Amino acid sequence: MHQVTTPREEQWLVTAVTSTGDAALAVEILELRAKVDQLGQALASRAVIDQARGMVMALAPCSSERAWDLLVDVSQHCNVKLRDVAVALVATTKDEALPEQLRRELHRALRRLHTAEQR
Repeated sequence: MHQVTTPREEQWLVTAVTSTGDAALAVEILELRAKVDQLGQALASRAVIDQARGMVMALAPCSSERAWDLLVDVSQHCNVKLRDVAVALVATTKDEALPEQLRRELHRALRRLHTAEQR
């Protein structure tokens, strides 16, 4: 994802707005641009997480909520961001190996899911 405002644009904006005497407006514009950038990154992350969620639903099989919980569980046990877990899982569709730690924890999480559903 590209940055919404470059440092040069930020400096120009601050100079332009502060020359009119409204520094609060410049700060608000910069904060809003930062939020837009964060939301764009979150949206991009969400797509790959949803793909991984679908993969888990097909593997398990399980509901969307259970697939989400399983991915979160793997993320927490491996101390890896959820987005990175999803990227690694989706990459397996392109013949990339799942990192050993994630593979092991995914296997454990699937086993826990099946055990819970059998009760």
